[in-house]
Amino acid sequence: MNYPLLNVFLTMMWVFLWVLWFVLLFRVISDLFRDDSLSGWAKAAWTVFVIVLPFLGVFTYLIVRGRGMGKREIGHMREREARYREAVARSSPPTGGSAEELARLAELKAHGDLTSDEFERAKTKVLTG
Repeated sequence: MNYPLLNVFLTMMWVFLWVLWFVLLFRVISDLFRDDSLSGWAKAAWTVFVIVLPFLGVFTYLIVRGRGMGKREIGHMREREARYREAVARSSPPTGGSAEELARLAELKAHGDLTSDEFERAKTKVLTG
């Protein structure tokens, strides 16, 4: 096998640049379809431009619409976080405070489900927060 070390580095560089190009291309296309301010025809035109003339299309998109890409990404992330927090709030049981928790522990101890040591540890945990 006769493949000099410099050729290995050059091949690695070209592969890295190729992967970087595809990441940039997918980033542009995902930003394009995430943007609600564009009409369907504008999205179709940008998509055709990016696919038919990829280098020119991507660089033109970055020049014309690149400034808003970060703002749209931040808005998308805030929306996802709000939906996540809403889902967590819906799925978590309502907390009634430490008084209800202590009453529940006392009931478990009265039924014999908890030993005195377990009750004291749980009570300390509830009271300390």
